[in-house]
Amino acid sequence: MPVRTGAALRLDPVTSSPRHLATLTYIPPMTDSCLFCKIASGAVPVTLIAQNDHAVAFRDIAPKAPVHVLVIPRRHIPSIAQATDQAELGAVAALAAEVARQEGLEQAGYRVVTNTGEDGGQSVAHLHFHVLGGRAMGWPPG
Repeated sequence: MPVRTGAALRLDPVTSSPRHLATLTYIPPMTDSCLFCKIASGAVPVTLIAQNDHAVAFRDIAPKAPVHVLVIPRRHIPSIAQATDQAELGAVAALAAEVARQEGLEQAGYRVVTNTGEDGGQSVAHLHFHVLGGRAMGWPPG
């Protein structure tokens, strides 16, 4: 389901001209066709390695490092470009840090990355963070 945006307008009481109040973004709570929504809801079974009220974490099926975990919000958000709830985004990031600690990556280091859009390499249209570790990471990454 596409993201729909719109602007809230009202008339200025003095000039009677439209005045922009805010830009609203509608993000559906879940879509029937989104694999990650199905994982988050439990419709597609995976082994969760961590979770909180806003996010779940599970191992990537095509790992690019010895540790490769995906952390996804429970609610459907197409990408970080549409993420507007700071508390929700913070909970997803906090779960990524918890996963890194749980996997023993803190001391040696790790990478947390999200891909956005086609040019950014996003393959699933549901916000997700990759927690990568267990080996040295090169730079630049792409």
